[in-house]
Amino acid sequence: MSDTAMPSRTSGCPVAHGALSAERTPTGCPVSQRAAEFDPFEDGYQQDPPEYVRWAREQEPIFYSPKLGYWVITRYDDIKAVFRDNLTFSPSNALEKITPTGEEANAVLASYGFALNRTLVNEDEPAHMPRRRALMDPFTPEALKHHEPLVRELARSYVDRFIDDGRADLVDQMLWEIPLTVALHFLGVPEEDMDTLRKYSIAHTVNTWGRPKPEEQVAVAHAVGNFWQYAGKVLDKMRQDPDAPGWMQYGIRKQMQHPEVVTDSYLHSMMMAGIVAAHETTANATANAVKLLLQHPQVWQELCDDPGLIPNAVEECLRHNGSVAAWRRLVTKDTQVGGVDLPAGSRLLIVTSSANHDEGHFADADLFDIRRDNASDHLTFGYGSHQCMGKNLARMEMQIFLEEFTRRLPHMRLSEQRFSYVPNTSFRGPEHLWVEWDPRANPERANAGLRDVQVPVRIGEPSAHAIARPVVVERVTPVADGIVRLRLVSPDGKPLPRWTPGSHIDVECGSP
Repeated sequence: MSDTAMPSRTSGCPVAHGALSAERTPTGCPVSQRAAEFDPFEDGYQQDPPEYVRWAREQEPIFYSPKLGYWVITRYDDIKAVFRDNLTFSPSNALEKITPTGEEANAVLASYGFALNRTLVNEDEPAHMPRRRALMDPFTPEALKHHEPLVRELARSYVDRFIDDGRADLVDQMLWEIPLTVALHFLGVPEEDMDTLRKYSIAHTVNTWGRPKPEEQVAVAHAVGNFWQYAGKVLDKMRQDPDAPGWMQYGIRKQMQHPEVVTDSYLHSMMMAGIVAAHETTANATANAVKLLLQHPQVWQELCDDPGLIPNAVEECLRHNGSVAAWRRLVTKDTQVGGVDLPAGSRLLIVTSSANHDEGHFADADLFDIRRDNASDHLTFGYGSHQCMGKNLARMEMQIFLEEFTRRLPHMRLSEQRFSYVPNTSFRGPEHLWVEWDPRANPERANAGLRDVQVPVRIGEPSAHAIARPVVVERVTPVADGIVRLRLVSPDGKPLPRWTPGSHIDVECGSP
């Protein structure tokens, strides 16, 4: 396609490229300059992935990145179509190392017997769904309710440690450790092994989704190898008491019933991958949510005044600034997405965080609106048969954290700081989150019982019907006999969100 050519569906490329680089896609189409420059390990992507790819969402929604060797997909409908078809778009590469490691690092991993195999995240059919069904029960809302007291007690005890200090790094002092502790308890990891597994979990993320420098790869490989071996030892310990509580013990019991479905290699891989999946995503999501809320003080105050808004606020935080920026798929046969030809073998980076800011699905997508009635349409948890099994555990933890902060530290504010992120394509959250407050204004100093108040947690996706938006009647204009026109405005004087198809108002009329 030439610089001046019009978009053509038959060419397999739906955009007219502007200035072309010397790079070509696997289909022969020239790579645009913006696509050639795309680098998800740059700080721009780490700081704000949706903004970093706004140009693509608006002009070139599917493009080839020669630096990455992946096709990058940025729009909501295209990404949902990929998630919906897990036969054409295999999840098998979801846990591949996005940065190939050198021979020395690979030799180190081999020396530890590292053999991370298929898990629920990256397994194809027909093996995936029988395993998912076999292992699903501990993730039901009824089963997750059992973990609520632990999360509450951890949240309260950690806040107790710093509430009178007036300043805290919420990541280091709370949000990193609690989700990991909850994840390890959920998995059934014995207490004495928790500290060791904490040390190893970050290495797995860097090894899989990051870009460690050549001189760092060997150290990362040793950490991952140790993680793998230690996970195996903990699993052996669990086998000695298969009736103990925990998802891994549940899997061991299921293996006794269905050894062909729940295999040894599968359990070992899930032991390692499960720790990272259940821990880092929730830790990062909560840090992102608190940061976002404190950047919008009026919204933060609304939550403090009405904790009933927290469940939907969690969904909007996950949409607007979630912890999973992108995911991956592998094309199994020649196909098209959004009019772009994708040959078999193509690797896809599906930027879910960009989809969550797609104006085609979310009106005023960049607006942070905790009353958004379709916030839970976000793709942060994925979609379809591979949607995150732990999504409701994450929701529960986030709700409890926000309830704890809004009740006990409503006067909390962000400290002046520069936010940094671990460079990787998929998991994102600030490495540090410094907040400050005046301890003399702590509400519980005047109300000692405030510490132990709790708001009911909604386990699962909130209902759009439970969301109300306050408005006031600014003007009533008679237009016909018995008919009036109402002008409704926001109580704070700010513009109301735009109307979208299907929007409506429920009017409850009392007696005069």
